[in-house]
Amino acid sequence: MGVLEEAHNLKVVGTGTQVLVLAHGFGTDQSVWKHLVPHLLDDFKVILYDNMGAGTTNPDYFDFDRYSTLEGFAYDLLAILEELQVQSCVLVGHSVSGMVGAIASISRPDLFSKIILLSASPRYLNDVDYYGGFEREDLNQLFEAMQSNYKAWCSGFAPLAIGGDMDSVAVQEFSRTLFNMRPDIALCVAQTIFQSDMRHILHLVTVPCHILQSGKDLAVPVVVSEYLHNHLTGESIVEVVSTDGHLPQLSSPDIWIPVLLRHIRHDIII
Repeated sequence: MGVLEEAHNLKVVGTGTQVLVLAHGFGTDQSVWKHLVPHLLDDFKVILYDNMGAGTTNPDYFDFDRYSTLEGFAYDLLAILEELQVQSCVLVGHSVSGMVGAIASISRPDLFSKIILLSASPRYLNDVDYYGGFEREDLNQLFEAMQSNYKAWCSGFAPLAIGGDMDSVAVQEFSRTLFNMRPDIALCVAQTIFQSDMRHILHLVTVPCHILQSGKDLAVPVVVSEYLHNHLTGESIVEVVSTDGHLPQLSSPDIWIPVLLRHIRHDIII
């Protein structure tokens, strides 16, 4: 196994010919796709990997400078596709990985037949004529809470992000993967994500994008989906599903697995 495979815990499963890449968001790892993967094995060659900084990755590989921008994660994605000699894929990018995929597609549109943006946002901070959902003070408090007592922050943030019962299996699972991250790395990644602004690159994204999200999401207001739809240059479609939470593939799999499969299997009809 090469350094890249080891660093990202790369896995390739499934007997299909079409390549599907599953890329997770902040605070999780590839296990967030556990409800979806079994439905893909017959029809797709599925690539799973962990973003650098996830609790399942070796913290010695985490470069604080490289991952101070989303481009660092996009370079990783492109390196993984190159390593596996992928010529074209469908990318399902959850949360930050949606924007990471969009960035990667600008330099290599040929590699992506389409991108499924699940709970993705180009900017989390509110701005003039833009509603991202967070004020600067909200983010300052979030970062301070992470620094002062990371375990306590995880316990409080997980149910808010999942949107549901504090005792639910999904909350417990997200709490586990959040807490697995080294606190200083988690803070670095959170600052990179929550302070990012990718609005200026959206017009450069030409590959088709399927924009999917929960109707109620702590991190991504519904208006963000419409913003993406209006500013991406390539064909795009929006579907908002009446569920709670930022990780619907984990918390509402019965509803979301059919939705994801439909968008994976069917292209936008122009």
